[in-house]
Formats: sequence, structure tokens, C-alpha cells
Amino acid sequence: MTNQPQAMDIIQRGTDEILLEKDLQEKLSSGKPLRIKAGFDPTAPDLHLGHTVLINKLRQFQDLGHEVMFLIGDFTGMIGDPTGKSATRPPLTRDEVIENARSYEQQIFKILDPAKTLVMFNSSWMNAMSSADLVQLAGQHTVARMLERDDFSKRYKSGQSISIHEFLYPLIQGYDSVAMKADVELGGTDQKFNLLVGRQLQESYGQKPQVVITMPILEGLDGVQKMSKSLGNYIGINEVPDEMFGKLMSISDDLMWRYFELLSFRPIADIDQFRQDIEAGKNPRDIKFLLCEEIITRFHSADDANKARDNFIARFQKGAMPDDIPEVDVNTDGAVIPVANLLKEAGLVKSTSEALRMIKQGAVKIDSEKLSDPKHEAVQGSCHIYQVGKRRFARIKVV
Repeated sequence: MTNQPQAMDIIQRGTDEILLEKDLQEKLSSGKPLRIKAGFDPTAPDLHLGHTVLINKLRQFQDLGHEVMFLIGDFTGMIGDPTGKSATRPPLTRDEVIENARSYEQQIFKILDPAKTLVMFNSSWMNAMSSADLVQLAGQHTVARMLERDDFSKRYKSGQSISIHEFLYPLIQGYDSVAMKADVELGGTDQKFNLLVGRQLQESYGQKPQVVITMPILEGLDGVQKMSKSLGNYIGINEVPDEMFGKLMSISDDLMWRYFELLSFRPIADIDQFRQDIEAGKNPRDIKFLLCEEIITRFHSADDANKARDNFIARFQKGAMPDDIPEVDVNTDGAVIPVANLLKEAGLVKSTSEALRMIKQGAVKIDSEKLSDPKHEAVQGSCHIYQVGKRRFARIKVV
């Protein structure tokens, strides 16, 4: 097992917060493999790179010799996670939960070592819990503490409804840590309240409290809002290599460093060297190629990554894409915008009629792919490289 100082360096990389760090050092110093928990509600069948920030950290724990417990919240998924929601979230059906859970199991092993991963379902213990047990669990927390949660507090103050079952969500998520005897739990920064409930409940049930590690929320292709399928600013881990490559190349040079920090397994020293290379005059595009190749190799193969790179270069006619593509923000106040209007607002065409004419002529591309549908719409949060003709380029963010 890796020595403690080295292990702490690896664990701390990219984390937002460790609560409490001294507790983690104490657990690591025992020399025993720790039980590392991370829970995922199967709310959608496809994982994207934003989800992998957490899964990557789990893999690092595995490499350090610890036991990863990947919890699929099939029971809590039927409640609906209220975190960050301004209204009651509709629960999933049992069939939806089962279908999505199967998909998760297939996808996570593109990162995690199956031999070192224990996949668990919280229905295993929650279905066995009696109504008396659930009432006893509810007695471990107060309404006042629940209302300390930012999203609950805002909804309460604004008069929006909060269903009683939503209060059960953080309690059940916390009880999962009791049932699993977790030493460490990982979650996004938006899950901090729920993770701390787990720490408190473990103490209430006579267990040593888990260490809470929060991971940053990865920004999507627009570099502003969190990566989300509903916002269209995501990269799915099951997407084909060419599509992944094109989307990754569309991110800004500044956002590239954020992706290196949270998605790459390269040593920090290598990434620091990349920064120095760019400062010395190296084309940022070449560094971004390395990021694309690493990620596509992880989810497909090295051969697929090389082919995707060659295809990308060929589509842009071996260097026809300018090194410095202008970035343009187009504000739509949350509405979708027809692509013809988007091109006009971004200054790539003089009028929507010109845009429509260019689309019909096959002279408009999005991330190097020819656009054929003049009714195509862009959604808020999306970010792509648009090309009109041979020389007009812009990286357009819909904000």
C-alpha cells in the first residue's frame, strides 16, 4: 500500500473539501484497506464526463489498495433527489430504475477495476426496514436542521411546497453509510449536506463517523454551467470517438486546464509542463489533442483515439482551422434559438436569410460536421465551434 504522505497527495488532488482531514490521516495510518462509498441515483441511463470526476477518484482509491463500494440508489431513486431543485422532483418508476442501474454497471467498469469494486443497491436494506425502523430513523434528525439546507430553505421562504418524503432522502442516503459501514464517502459539492448527515447518523448508531470528501462539479462545454445532458453541454462516455474528440476540441483553452485537473490521470508535473510549453509558444491545440487522446483511450481504445485525431485533422483540411478561434456569447434568456439566428447574432453571417442559404448549400458546419437541417436549434448551455464557408469560425456559447 502507498505510504501515507503520497496517498494524501493523490487523494487531495482535485478535491474541493475533506471533512475531516485529520480523521482521514488517522484512518490511513491504520494500514487497513478502507471502505470507500459513493452513491449514484440511476436517474438517467447514460453517464457523462461530469459523473466521472467522482468515479476517477474512486479508481485512485482502488489503486491505493482500498475497497470501493459503488452504491446504486435504486430505493432513493424512487424518491427523487431534491438536491438543488426548486420544485418537487418526480420519482422514477421501478422499471426505469432497474434499466438505468444495469446501464450504470456496464459503464463504470470502463474506469473501475471490477475485481476491486463492490456494486451495492440500497433496496437491499431499505426494503427490509419496517415502518417502525423508518420512524426511528426520522427521529435522528430535526426539521430545523433540514431547513438549513440551501435548496429547502429557499423553497420554504418562497412558499414553494416541500413534500415530507423529500426530507427522507438525505436521511436514507445517510443511513446507507450506516448499513455499508463506510469509512469514506465521496460526493459532489452539492451533496455536502447529505454526506454530513451520513457522518452524523453513523455516530448516532455507534459507528466511527465517515470522512466526507466533496468533489467539484465539472463545467460543461460552455465553461459556465455544470455538465448536463438537459443543457446539451455534455460529453457522454458512450459517445463515438469522433464525436467525443470534436466536442473536447470545442472547449476553450482556459477550460482545458480544468478538464486536465479533474479528468486526466496524468501526473501534475506533466500538466505543469504543458502550461510551460504553451507559454513558450507551443500551440494549445496540440496539448488539447493529448487530453482528447487520453479520454478516448479510456472509454474506447488507443487506436480509436488516434483515428479520431486523424479524422479531426482531415475534416479541418490538415490545419485549415485557425489556431485562435474567436469566442462569442449569445444570450437567449433561457430560450432555444434557431441556428440561422444564432449565426447572425454571432456575426458569422449578415442575415438569417444568408444563414439559411449557406445551410442549404452545405457550407455550415458544427464541430466540423456539416449541418443539413435549417430548423436546427441551439439550447442554453451549449457550446460548439461553428464554421460558415471556409474561413469564418466562432466558438459560440449560448448563455
